[in-house]
Amino acid sequence: MNLTTSKCYGISVLLIFILIAASGCASVDVTKTGMGFHEPTNPNDVKILKTIPRSEYVELGTVTVTHFPAAQSAKMHNAIRTESAVIGADAVVLTDEGIYGNYRWATGVALKFK
Repeated sequence: MNLTTSKCYGISVLLIFILIAASGCASVDVTKTGMGFHEPTNPNDVKILKTIPRSEYVELGTVTVTHFPAAQSAKMHNAIRTESAVIGADAVVLTDEGIYGNYRWATGVALKFK
């Protein structure tokens, strides 16, 4: 292996690493901002809402979603349900969402009904 071949190989490995790192993984981050403890809920019962509910509620935390493939909104919603149920959410209001390139993102608020 000569020096030129070695440099090309090194650059190729570096580019592959950068592409893998840049592609990222789909993630849902729920940050508890409310006070107190709530028992976890069943993810199947967590509602995904686009508007503020009329029922009384307390805010439990913020929800941030990144890197879900654009065509997989149902998978994204199920991941939101699963992660929000851990802090006791009954619903998540998606306050903003969109598509960037080939990926879907969203932000919202996890709620517990009174």
